[in-house]
Amino acid sequence: MITAQAKDSFERIFRKAAQARLPVDSSDICEIVPLADACEGSTKDTQVVVLTISSIVFRLLLILHFDENDGTRGYYLQGDDERPFQEAFLEICNLCCGAMNQELLHYFPDLGMSTPYVLSARCLPHLHELKPGFVQSYAITLNGSAQLAATVCVCAYAPVDFVADMSAVEETSGELELF
Repeated sequence: MITAQAKDSFERIFRKAAQARLPVDSSDICEIVPLADACEGSTKDTQVVVLTISSIVFRLLLILHFDENDGTRGYYLQGDDERPFQEAFLEICNLCCGAMNQELLHYFPDLGMSTPYVLSARCLPHLHELKPGFVQSYAITLNGSAQLAATVCVCAYAPVDFVADMSAVEETSGELELF
């Protein structure tokens, strides 16, 4: 069982990570709105990147949906035609999941994170077979040019109850500070 406050916490952690890591530049606009269904907006060409965060009490799947179209390619490659799109996009997806993992480590110290893998979006209707305690999908628009979707799916193996404190000052790493 996943409590209502834990579901709310998973959602807030996802939103924070998505807004921080999915945009190429911190000044880019990242709009996130809930979707009624994980398959909403999928085409026959839609693919998904699946990442997993696992603990003793739950497994969280972060599923990022994308179409490799001109808008998405242009946004993430920024004119770099030498780099394969999937390489660039998988790196971004990994950073987003890593940000979620870092936040969840405050409440669950035993987490492991998978590497990203790409599947067809045709697998999304089968999420219910995992018997998730929480599933929420979102439409994501980046700077009005890139359209993505995301699904957060959490399967609980024991009761999950926590309240994420999102008011904490974010620590930085790898940046120089000038005094």
